[in-house]
Amino acid sequence: AVAFARDLVNAPPNELNPVRMAEIAQKDAKARGYGIEVYGKKELQQLKMELFLAVNKGSAIEPRMIHVVHKPKKKAKTRVVFVGKGLTFDSGGLCIKPADAMIDMKCDMAGAATTLAIVQAAARLDLPVEVHGVIGATENMSGSHAYRPGDVYRSYLGKTVEIINTDAEGRLVLADVLAWAVKELSPDYLVDHATLTGACMVALGNFRAGLFANDDAFAESYLAAADGENFWRLPLDAELRSQLESQVADLKHTGSRFGGTITAALFLKEFVGDAKWIHLDIAGPAFLDRPHGRHPKGGTGFGVATGVRFLRSLSGRA
Repeated sequence: AVAFARDLVNAPPNELNPVRMAEIAQKDAKARGYGIEVYGKKELQQLKMELFLAVNKGSAIEPRMIHVVHKPKKKAKTRVVFVGKGLTFDSGGLCIKPADAMIDMKCDMAGAATTLAIVQAAARLDLPVEVHGVIGATENMSGSHAYRPGDVYRSYLGKTVEIINTDAEGRLVLADVLAWAVKELSPDYLVDHATLTGACMVALGNFRAGLFANDDAFAESYLAAADGENFWRLPLDAELRSQLESQVADLKHTGSRFGGTITAALFLKEFVGDAKWIHLDIAGPAFLDRPHGRHPKGGTGFGVATGVRFLRSLSGRA
């Protein structure tokens, strides 16, 4: 499953676009015996996922929301939902990235790869836990219909969001997908993986992911499952929430560059309700320029092993 995630992350962006990712997921689900449902652009429009769709507006390739699920033969007592950021290429949109920052942006779907791989592993191991994966897959491009700084869009939850920087697109996709997952799936535990912020890499370097949680016991149990994958818990600092206040919408989607990884997590927190939730910012360790420990150069599959160990701990098969 780790190798599966690595292959997805390493695939060229012209070959692995949102449509192709959904096709790969469908093929794997059929081969491994887990369930899948794919939502196209029309379905996303019907769901009123305006934040997700805003990010896709500049791309010639349609978005996909991919929902995969492993259900054990006996009814499970616990339901865990993983959500993954699936930006198959991120140009930065109209707030375009510098060329040297864009070359590796095929890796911006590493959270989606990790999510798919965890569900695949749960199915292959036949874990006695109900495991869902929900992925928001799109490109972020600068076509003639691209979304703009200053635009205001209504989220799946109904909250309005003022766009500040189109290169902060992942949190917009995740906001709608997380809200849908909470409403439709009622998770006992909710975990998202996302290559979300450069600020997390500035804070923690390339080899450690940031972990945010709204439940201490959940955070402790997830950190206990980490073996060979490094995390560091960061605060959901309520004092920074004011950075997201907007004069024209319910909230802005970015704050200042100070505490940027925290304000990104605080933005996501607005869309998870009362669910027990962990946000994993894997921007650093998801894709490396040289081998480190057991992780190779390129896509690492970071997060798969810890996710599976956490599921094993829930099922008593750690």
